[in-house]
Amino acid sequence: MASRVIWLVIDSVGIGEMPDAGDYGDEGSNTLENLYRENPSLKLPNLEKMGLGLIEGVSVIPRTENPVAAYGKAAQMSPGKDTTTGHWEMAGIVLEKPFPLFPDGFPPDLIKEFENKIGRKTLGNYPASGTEIINVLGDEHVKTGSPIVYTSGDSVFQIAAHEDVISLEELYRMCETAREMLSGDLAVGRVIARPFTGKGNGNYGRTRNRHDYSLSPYHDTVLNMVESKGLGVYGVGKIFDIFAGSGITKSLKMKDNKQGMEITMSLMEEVDRGLIFVNLVDFDMIYGHRNDVEGYSNALMDFDEQLVKLIGKMDREDVLVINADHGCDPTTESTDHSREYVPVLVYGDSVNPVNIGVRKSFSDIGQTIAEFLQTESIANGESFAWKVLKKT
Repeated sequence: MASRVIWLVIDSVGIGEMPDAGDYGDEGSNTLENLYRENPSLKLPNLEKMGLGLIEGVSVIPRTENPVAAYGKAAQMSPGKDTTTGHWEMAGIVLEKPFPLFPDGFPPDLIKEFENKIGRKTLGNYPASGTEIINVLGDEHVKTGSPIVYTSGDSVFQIAAHEDVISLEELYRMCETAREMLSGDLAVGRVIARPFTGKGNGNYGRTRNRHDYSLSPYHDTVLNMVESKGLGVYGVGKIFDIFAGSGITKSLKMKDNKQGMEITMSLMEEVDRGLIFVNLVDFDMIYGHRNDVEGYSNALMDFDEQLVKLIGKMDREDVLVINADHGCDPTTESTDHSREYVPVLVYGDSVNPVNIGVRKSFSDIGQTIAEFLQTESIANGESFAWKVLKKT
């Protein structure tokens, strides 16, 4: 068993469409392989050594004859393809019905009530790319002081505001107000603060002061089980936001993937037991949603390079788990998430480099981590610890 698990979520790095991808408009999506197809210079030697190219269904990623990690992929059992759904499922919560979507915008009565509560009119109220809507409505927002409300293909209520027009504190209060209002049939997965800056005329850009307000998890997850065992759970990036703080001992923010990995490695020097749970969001937020093939590729190569340093800091009893939460294929016309399988890689001195196949649910990952750390089982998922752990 393990004394410490380092769990890295490489946000949006899907590995091929799921059988029901057509129901989501995602036929042909394959984030990782399509990146390899579009960008011949993409090379991920360390992930490839782990067995990335050996995962079932993979045809483009280079194969290795001697993988150093256990490898496979996982299907999503919950309906949906968003961050909250993916992370909740990998931690043990399988949704019976998806979080609500609002392809025509939010109900007028809701918007009116929201405006009354925040004391301001709003702009927008339609699905849009966040980087586009702030440049379409940004000048009017600066002139009127009305925050921009919008949604996307995900279950989100997003509020954008210029930092010089509406302070971060006020924007965050607006999001808290929206979160309290959005319940029942309106209970979106996340309310997101989207602050931006810029001088106008199409030159607005989002800042890194984003803040997510998720629903509270419906029941205990592997995070709660680890805490109940008396072990620490250290969330890096937006993990705290995704789980509304439930089961998180300590949360550390990051400005980008590189810093996220550096924080993780610093934690590894400070913490010798428990779970270090990391979300590396740049792949999704900066590159996937903007269909930036080159940027996405470069971010993956940077991660692959940092991975060597992280592995060098692992102890004999450590286990490293790497997986994604959904896809976001930058090679397709869509700028939304994609319904894909996610890669699963498990590495450590105690791990057999075997094929774990195609897991039926992301929850298999959380159940396996629960067994690694010898906690109580979680509500969903089938552990594959028996398959990957070396016999002692």
